Amino acid sequence: MAWRTPPRHYGPWEQIASHLAEGLVARGVDVTLFATLDSRTAGKLDGVCPHGYAEDPALDGRVWEALHVAHALARSAEFDLVHSHLDWLPLAFAAHVRAPMVTTVHGFSDPRILPAYRRAASAYVSISDADRSPELDYVATVYHGIDLEALPFSAAGGEDLVTLGRIHPDKGTAAAIEIARMAGRRLAICGIVQDERYFAEQVLPHVDGDAVSYLGPVGPSRRAEVLGSAAALLHPIAFDEPFGLAVVESMACGTPVVTYPRGAMPEIVDEAVTGFLVDGPATAAAAVDRAAGLDRAACRAMASRRFSTARMVTDYLAVYERILG
Repeated sequence: MAWRTPPRHYGPWEQIASHLAEGLVARGVDVTLFATLDSRTAGKLDGVCPHGYAEDPALDGRVWEALHVAHALARSAEFDLVHSHLDWLPLAFAAHVRAPMVTTVHGFSDPRILPAYRRAASAYVSISDADRSPELDYVATVYHGIDLEALPFSAAGGEDLVTLGRIHPDKGTAAAIEIARMAGRRLAICGIVQDERYFAEQVLPHVDGDAVSYLGPVGPSRRAEVLGSAAALLHPIAFDEPFGLAVVESMACGTPVVTYPRGAMPEIVDEAVTGFLVDGPATAAAAVDRAAGLDRAACRAMASRRFSTARMVTDYLAVYERILG
């Protein structure tokens, strides 16, 4: 709802919803995707919001999310199963859903939203074991899948480093700049600016177009080129990240990752195969050369085996079969 499905540049929840919908349609499942009306799908598209509210300041996200949920759930009796990727709001109306409901929990924005989860009649899927709440029961953990065809393998890589993600203290953009400086390599920064003050004060002063470049929000058409031409992805997160799509997208291109062992990272990164887990900027800088020396083909192979859309669709079909009996 915040962005088009699939997103033009940013929108991880929308990206996963798109991959899943398209994968299910390819398996012969009758899918209706409730998304913004400018979305694209091989299934049936329905919705009320003309386009993503994050792309249009004239749209109030609270209003359009409520209208969207009301519209989708009003049609719930027409389906065998309803699968929600829209955080807590649909759960507040779960008693009005006329089909079994599955909710993928894409992380908890705030502990105060948990009452909506505790009270709802929904089966929950976590996107990593690290992101599970002890207050909830889960039917499965399903790791995200990515479009491997859109992320071709790059055997050559390059000498420079890249960091990809929203520019926010949580993502450690400023830390990535420090790590690249200590490692003696150039850095390309990619992502939407989510924290304007952080960007202005801690990121932009270092951007000179040489040692540090800012490429803006790199969309799907350019993402593979940027990731595949790097020596390593820097991902010095400052929060317990529920998953980390940029990490597996980088691996798929053959580019290993240097990150911190927070959140889902220990589940996603295979140590010394797809990257390294380190405990701070200095150790991250020291790990850059080791990461750049990893076997890029092995990195791609591991990402293909563990994080393909096909595997994700298979896992969700197993969840649906379990729910529907």
